[in-house]
Parts: sequence; C-alpha cells; structure tokens
Amino acid sequence: MNPTQNIEAGNTASENSVLHDAAAEALCASLPVSVTVTARRFSSSTADSEITGLTETGDPAVAAFVGSLSADVAVYVDPAILGDAADLDPRLVSMDDVLRPAFEAATGVLGTGVLSSAPAGTAQTLLQDADTVIFELLTTDRAVGWFALRLREPAPNTAAASQGPGAPTTATSHPLADEVTSRLSRLNNVQMALTVEIGRTRVSVRDVLAMEPGAVIELDRNAGAPADVRLNGRLIALGEVVVMDQDYGVRITKILDSSEGLA
Repeated sequence: MNPTQNIEAGNTASENSVLHDAAAEALCASLPVSVTVTARRFSSSTADSEITGLTETGDPAVAAFVGSLSADVAVYVDPAILGDAADLDPRLVSMDDVLRPAFEAATGVLGTGVLSSAPAGTAQTLLQDADTVIFELLTTDRAVGWFALRLREPAPNTAAASQGPGAPTTATSHPLADEVTSRLSRLNNVQMALTVEIGRTRVSVRDVLAMEPGAVIELDRNAGAPADVRLNGRLIALGEVVVMDQDYGVRITKILDSSEGLA
C-alpha cells in the first residue's frame, strides 16, 4: 500500500497503522534539528498518568488537517535540539511556524487537504482520546519529545453500503454529503494565500543578522527551473515567472496531483 494515496472511509486497522507510522517517520525526517530523531509508539499499556504528563513537558504545537482523510496532530520537541530555531524571537516567529514543515510532511501522507493551527490547550484532550496514537521521539541517547496523531475518517455512504460489495455504485444523494457540500459552498468567496516560490535555502540566525544591502543569497534551485505555486503553503502547481505590464506574474505550466505535490 502506498501511504501517500488518499484513503477512503472504512480503513482497516492495519491500513491506519501504516498511515500512523508513515506520518511519524515523515515528521521526524522534517524536524528542524541537526541530530537524527526516530519515533517509537507508546505501548497500549502506558499509564494514563504518563500520557497526561506529556503536556507538562512544555508547550506543544497543535494542528488540524482537513481533507479526504482528516486528522488532529500535536508535537513537542525539546528546544535544546532545535539549534538556532530555539533562539528565534517568539514575538516574530512562533513554534508553530518553526514546526509547520514537519506538520506538513506528517499530514502529507494522508493526501490532499488544508492544514491549520489549533490552540495548544487542545493537546491534552487529544492525548487522552483512545483513538489517538502517540509516539515518543528519540535520539540515540534520550527522549526529546512526542508526536500524537488522531485520524478522523469521513462518514461512510450508507446508501452505497446497503447495496452490498458486488453491487454497482450509483450517485445517490446522502443527507450528510448534502450538508457538507452546502457548508463548503459558503467558502467559495474566501480568499486564500497564493504564493510563488523560486527557491529556498537554510541560514543561521547569525547570518541573517549579518545581512546588509547588496548581500546575495544563493537558493537551492537552478536558473530556469520552474517556480512552485503554493496555496496556503501547499504545492499545487508549477509555473514560469513572466513580466506583465511592469509587474511580475506566473504562467502555470503544470497542475500537480496530490502525490506529485507531496514529493
């Protein structure tokens, strides 16, 4: 099974287990740390007091993911392993911003969707939910944090289910689906941030503070390579930068599907 493909309602326990493990692995690989971090599940016998105590180790970052398969996620990482990221002014850059790439990688295995921040106070409720899978984040010599993931699958289409596994699928209206469609239609006029990215690089806070007019920053992309078109931070298309009446623009050259956008 490819963990990056969208999962419909009715996942088996083994399929969900693959998604949990894939999300934890993706999160560890994208954490802004200079050491190797791995994830290990807490066993089912872990005491409730130990799980509840996780929220007392520091302020976690919490996010909600809404898509074909939705989820609630939370993570706490010891600031000591975050390097320069731990020294950023919290008034300018929050820990949610620092850990957002890791959240995007973790929820990316669930398919296409929208990721948004959630109040840190919801972490305890998430940890106490029986459907939440919790991972301990480890380096070679110690525990450095935790990661929690709760999947929220869409309700199954009861009309289709009543036809039996061998029956042909028909486009039957479902009250829940109609309600969801009606609610989503209210978002048609909501504006979202569309950004065009020509490259990235990682620099230390020391280098940022040393910048002066005329400084050149080298990006991780060759000249002439397509630019990334991102909707609310998620890659949706590729394009080329053009000039339109003295303004910059982007000509879309390729629309990406969910698997390409997560690559």
